[in-house]
Amino acid sequence: MLRVERLSKEFQNGRGRSKTTVKAVDNLCFQCQPGEIYGLLGPNGAGKTTTLRCLSTLIKPTSGNVFIDQFNVLEHGQIFRSRIGFLTSDMKLDGYFTPDYMMNWFGRLNKMEAGRIEQQKEKLFNDLQMTDFVNKKIDQLSTGMKQKTAVAISLIHDPEVIIFDEPTNGLDIVTSKAVTDFLVSRAESGKIVIISTHNMTIAEKLCHRFGILVDGELKEEGTLNEIIEGSTRDNLEDVFFSYILPGGSHV
Repeated sequence: MLRVERLSKEFQNGRGRSKTTVKAVDNLCFQCQPGEIYGLLGPNGAGKTTTLRCLSTLIKPTSGNVFIDQFNVLEHGQIFRSRIGFLTSDMKLDGYFTPDYMMNWFGRLNKMEAGRIEQQKEKLFNDLQMTDFVNKKIDQLSTGMKQKTAVAISLIHDPEVIIFDEPTNGLDIVTSKAVTDFLVSRAESGKIVIISTHNMTIAEKLCHRFGILVDGELKEEGTLNEIIEGSTRDNLEDVFFSYILPGGSHV
């Protein structure tokens, strides 16, 4: 199980007397079980990416902690990194190399044996329908092919926790479905899956539970039915907009 306990992250803006403190994430708590897809929802600037970067050890929280079973992100960073796969929304791939080469490189980076790398490559290439372009240079690939490559690279070491920041952003409908179907299959195999998105349609189809994040604070948390039953709204999108539109009310 992954647990986020009272997580906060502050950043400093400006210098000297003009320096101000911005709280990107404020006292965030949620958890995710194996076999579950948890959707962290919110507008741009809500704190979603900051939260996921804290979960993935890329940045250190100002306070609070994150746990995978008995391990926590502050004291067991290396163990955390070995147990998670993180796909950032701005991941850049070197256009000179091929998906096959990049998979080998990241496999070795994760201290995997050659035989295990080959097994994982075969599985991921098939599951993500990549076999037709694994030996093409990344510069020659479409946006969807590049995204599939990024997904495969982030999961080469078969992590138990999958953390994806806006996994379908900018993708056509066919590639988007391939990625979401893949995430569903990972959850069904017992993985913990956490995604951020502002696409309510994908969230409703994909996620078992949700957290609505606005200005760094968790405004709602639960299953779709739990969130709707606690509101006068009749769908997730309307609940979401009740928090971010001027004059909106969630009751």
